Amino acid sequence: MTRLPLSSPARLVLTMLAALTLSACGAGERIANIGKAPDLSPISNPTTDPNYVPVRMPMPAPRVDETQPNSLWQAGSRTFFRDARASQVGDILTVNIQIDDEASISNETQRSRANSESAEAPNILGYGGTLDGLLPDDLDLDNLIDLGSDSSSAGAGSVARGEKIELQLASVVTDVLPNGNLVIYGRQEVRVNFEVRELAIAGIIRPSDITSSNTVSYEKIAEARISYGGRGQITDVQQPRYGQQLYDIIFPF
Repeated sequence: MTRLPLSSPARLVLTMLAALTLSACGAGERIANIGKAPDLSPISNPTTDPNYVPVRMPMPAPRVDETQPNSLWQAGSRTFFRDARASQVGDILTVNIQIDDEASISNETQRSRANSESAEAPNILGYGGTLDGLLPDDLDLDNLIDLGSDSSSAGAGSVARGEKIELQLASVVTDVLPNGNLVIYGRQEVRVNFEVRELAIAGIIRPSDITSSNTVSYEKIAEARISYGGRGQITDVQQPRYGQQLYDIIFPF
């Protein structure tokens, strides 16, 4: 059986139907949750998530332990007592997030150019009189070539951005890298009526950046991933309908 090639409109219709089918799956879940508060995510080990990717970073050569026998001082400890700061997998520490960023960029460009060229050939190597009888009457040899061009362009752009977030989040040490740095991950969900606020943070910290109160500031986190958002009825209203989003994606103009 020979398959006929699909025309461009047919392919577009099939693509739209496939997208609508996928959207309908999400719509069915939303319809099933009508009148119910959004469910909170279960507490689980993030390393067992199928989408979890272990952190791999360049590591220095391992160092020899500098502990001395019969010494009361413990290497890496700030006092003679036990160090209460997070240091092992499963330990908890608090991340202080205080983001207050502002950025403003403004650019303006203007460019213009004008060119003019003219040439005349009244004699044309002495054959001007002979050519007068051959060339059209309206041809003026004194203005044989006259060219001109103008071009101009103007552009302007500006960016203004401001972000401010102040909060604290408890995180768990999920891995200890060979050089001693800690991989942390934290997530918090708060449900108010029918809206869930979600906050997540992940990254790599140095044990020396952890304060004596077992806290670390967000700017000390390498490869930081900070997410602040929500889901629920209010968030759904703020988002365009899935049909409009699909239209914006596939409409070329």
